[in-house]
Amino acid sequence: MNSYKPTDIAGKLASGFLRNPLTIVLGIFLLSIGYLALNIMPREENPQMVVSGSTVIVALPGASAAEIHKAIVKPLERKLKEVKGVENISSMAMDNVGIVNAAFFIGEAKEDSNLKIYDKIMQNSDMFPKGAMNPIIKPLDIDIDIPVVSVAFYSKDENMSKTELYDRVKEIQHQINGVKNVAVTELKGGNRHQFNIEVDLNKLSGYNISMGQIVQGVQSLSYSVPAVKNRTKENEIIMLGVKNAIESADDIGSIIVAKYMGSPIYLRQIAKVTSSYDIQNFKSASISKKDESKEFSPLQNQVTLSVSKLQGTNAVVIADAVKSELESHKEFLNKNGIGYVITRNDGERADEAVNELVFHLLLSIVIIAILLIIVLGWRESLIVTFTVPAILAITLFVAYLSGQTINRITLFAFLLSLGLLVDAAIIVIENIHRHYHSKESANKSVDDIMIEATDEIGPPTNIATLAIIMTMIPMAFVGQMMGQFMKPIPANVPVALVASLFVAYIFTPYLAVRILKKPDYSGEEKH
Repeated sequence: MNSYKPTDIAGKLASGFLRNPLTIVLGIFLLSIGYLALNIMPREENPQMVVSGSTVIVALPGASAAEIHKAIVKPLERKLKEVKGVENISSMAMDNVGIVNAAFFIGEAKEDSNLKIYDKIMQNSDMFPKGAMNPIIKPLDIDIDIPVVSVAFYSKDENMSKTELYDRVKEIQHQINGVKNVAVTELKGGNRHQFNIEVDLNKLSGYNISMGQIVQGVQSLSYSVPAVKNRTKENEIIMLGVKNAIESADDIGSIIVAKYMGSPIYLRQIAKVTSSYDIQNFKSASISKKDESKEFSPLQNQVTLSVSKLQGTNAVVIADAVKSELESHKEFLNKNGIGYVITRNDGERADEAVNELVFHLLLSIVIIAILLIIVLGWRESLIVTFTVPAILAITLFVAYLSGQTINRITLFAFLLSLGLLVDAAIIVIENIHRHYHSKESANKSVDDIMIEATDEIGPPTNIATLAIIMTMIPMAFVGQMMGQFMKPIPANVPVALVASLFVAYIFTPYLAVRILKKPDYSGEEKH
């Protein structure tokens, strides 16, 4: 039984675990949960940030940009400014449509923010003029708006049409959209298949027919309202529609748009109808890749498939799943003469960033161990070196339980606190080392030395650690984007410092009593 009675929590923990057979089990358990957390925690390159905002789109067909600004945009801006939490508002007025963007303060809850916008618009829906279409409200979601994987598809066959490449890639998109934890997939570039109607203005005026009659006639067979372009070229107006219930250009040409002197007027009589691509799409993307001779090939059209993940999911796992899905469709792609290049892979970058920082973390531990060997000895160094993985294991597991992800800022927080983590363990082992080599401890039992040495440095070590933790607290109250970005630091460093105290008080004496050797003072009196 120990004769020394500890007074501080440090000595009491040392006394309770010094000869306890479950201490080694606790150590193995801590290292295990830390390793488990490191492998199952979602990995991403940057920390998750809560960014809220909404885009409101209101169409008023036939209205000019000036009319849209006065009748749609200005009233909408006034109402959205009344919504609590809105930081700034931007708008754009164009012919036929007005767009207003409302951005909330960083950190505002997304669901609540979007609901506020929706409620405000629905409560004031009577502010829009007659003829305005129902407003479209598109919430901003940074988690799904920023893709983690982008794949560029290109045609190996020069004779492949613009729409064929898009249609084939759309089949792949449908499959990838079903991959677990994939939030949104989007195709950019390429051309969709659609029917185009080129109206002859001379014939239109000759039959005394309005564009509205043509629109109504096409609507009778189509669920999508064609867009009327106000630009003319060679006395023609371009009308644009999409392929749906209509199966051929002849079906559209056979639409009766009016009657003239008792005879039906068919659309083909006043317009040219073609089955083609979306000629209103002026956006395109090209790709050039290196061939076997390391030279770039000529630019060719491409269709980019972007994949976004759900919030809090593992970018590495999703990126690998998308790559596997693409591999499973390789035969289909080769058969249709389509190649692809992965142009963005945040999962791979996140994994590399995490692995690199873990490597530097281990490198730092080795450097600390070497320094301690020089200063204290290899036995003391071995004891302190063990405490670092145990502390990081506790911190990682707590971060996992709190829903955090492993990213460059989380690991930076660990690197930042690494020098602080070993403070407590070094102080404990140094005091044990001093007591071991003190003549006053010659007649004391090893257990008493361990408990007394740990208990002695408890109060100052506790206060010093608390002071460091207090310096981290103000960082938790930093607002806006920087506060969101740096959030892992005040969330993890204090946890790591508290864990360092418990690990130092429990495991340092436990290991010291088994590894350190007490000097023999019996021969010193002869000198």
